[in-house]
Amino acid sequence: MSEYTGLLVKSTAGHDKGEFFFILREEGEYIYLVDGKIRRLDCPKKKKKKHVIPLLWEKQSPGDKIRENKRVTDEEIKHFIRCFKREDQVVRR
Repeated sequence: MSEYTGLLVKSTAGHDKGEFFFILREEGEYIYLVDGKIRRLDCPKKKKKKHVIPLLWEKQSPGDKIRENKRVTDEEIKHFIRCFKREDQVVRR
């Protein structure tokens, strides 16, 4: 288990710039990202660590389940990211 696994991150480079993901696992300088919608648990996106920024989140999230090796679904991930985006937009206004 790595220190990055389960974190909510925002992509800073590539065609998915600005999108939110959870880190499913880490291998060297690469991480594997899931969003529950396009990048599902069975087909995560491979990306370099330097191309994402971690976000702080105090509430329970699917990331906790990922870190604890518990079962998590694409629906849980998708729902959490959708709610996070909604709250993030409200704060910025």
